[in-house]
Amino acid sequence: MREFSRRQIFGLGMGAAAALSVAGCSSSGSSASGEVDTKPGQTPSGKPIGDGSTAYTGKQPHQPPAPQKLEPGQKPPQFVVFSWDGAGEVGNGLFPRFRKLARDHNASMTFFLSGLYLLPESKKRLYRPPNNRIGASDIGYLNDDHIKETLKNVRAAWLEGHEIGTHFNGHFCGTGSGSVAHWTSAQWDSETAQAMDFVTKWRTNTGFTDLDPLPFDYTKELVGGRTPCLLGQDNLLPTARKRGWRYDASSPGGIQVWPTKKHGVWDFPLQKMPFPGHSFEVLSMDYNILANQSKNSTKGPPANYPRWRKQATDAYIAGFKRAYETNRAPFFIGNHFEQWNGGIYMDAVEEALKHIADDRHKDVRLVSFRQLCDWLDAQDPQVLAGLRRLGVGQRFSGRD
Repeated sequence: MREFSRRQIFGLGMGAAAALSVAGCSSSGSSASGEVDTKPGQTPSGKPIGDGSTAYTGKQPHQPPAPQKLEPGQKPPQFVVFSWDGAGEVGNGLFPRFRKLARDHNASMTFFLSGLYLLPESKKRLYRPPNNRIGASDIGYLNDDHIKETLKNVRAAWLEGHEIGTHFNGHFCGTGSGSVAHWTSAQWDSETAQAMDFVTKWRTNTGFTDLDPLPFDYTKELVGGRTPCLLGQDNLLPTARKRGWRYDASSPGGIQVWPTKKHGVWDFPLQKMPFPGHSFEVLSMDYNILANQSKNSTKGPPANYPRWRKQATDAYIAGFKRAYETNRAPFFIGNHFEQWNGGIYMDAVEEALKHIADDRHKDVRLVSFRQLCDWLDAQDPQVLAGLRRLGVGQRFSGRD
């Protein structure tokens, strides 16, 4: 998969490269993808919505029981959210690989789907990105086979209990006027509406007739997203609130403390986590680790891969351990379906998830952002306020 043409660096006081925000989604490839478990006709198609691209199939399967309120002084569960930007299957088998990993470890995840991944390049003029030419995109349009594989995997993921959020469309970063950093709230509203259209009208836009609809009403399913390169959150939030979103996951440089709301929307930032071998901390996303290891190159010296893989794995585990053993703040890990530096970051996140899900770690919950919102919204505000007073690494002193 090709690398994006523009990257964005933020000064967060973590070292020159440590504060580099992620740029990453993927573009199209040519090889066949891994097998998808859910086949057309295997589950009821439900009540069609619109052109039949989506359908109402009832309550989402494989959801946790209703959240229970914490008592004052009671230790909270350790929530961990694994999320994926772009969420396209382009022939590398990564989407089904991590769906299987989630099934094996009773995990739910959030997949931030790029709406453009369901729009054929032949229809690119339907996309009108703010402050950019019609049809422009800083990520590649997928070919027909990869659009189909993406649809199959998104459908299967929802049926397995995962959340489908949005990563918007064209992934415009950089510093020019076309960057999402400069979009107004009205422009974010337009971008969001288009992303939803591409998801809910894929049947019209592609002409595909051999696939089942996505088994959810996206107008109700979509309750949060992550912006490209973690840019533009301030102007996105008024739009998110107007649309009834419950959270946004676009903040860079958060710390491992209990979350708060901005504009009435839960703010779930990527967090600074310990970075073994360094005095600074690194954001909890694969590309940010890469930026510090291979200086933005996605093809660094192969001789370094074993060491870098272990360093990435140890960073995720250190971030989890710090929260689990102290304030129990939810831990957020961001990823891309990419084979950067020989796929070491995919291996690292898999090993980290297996470590976190180990039976030795009691009361750990691997959830989606939406499920975390459910739990937070069910809690007594005073109890949450008490949790927020715990700093990074400050041990929980209440009863277990």
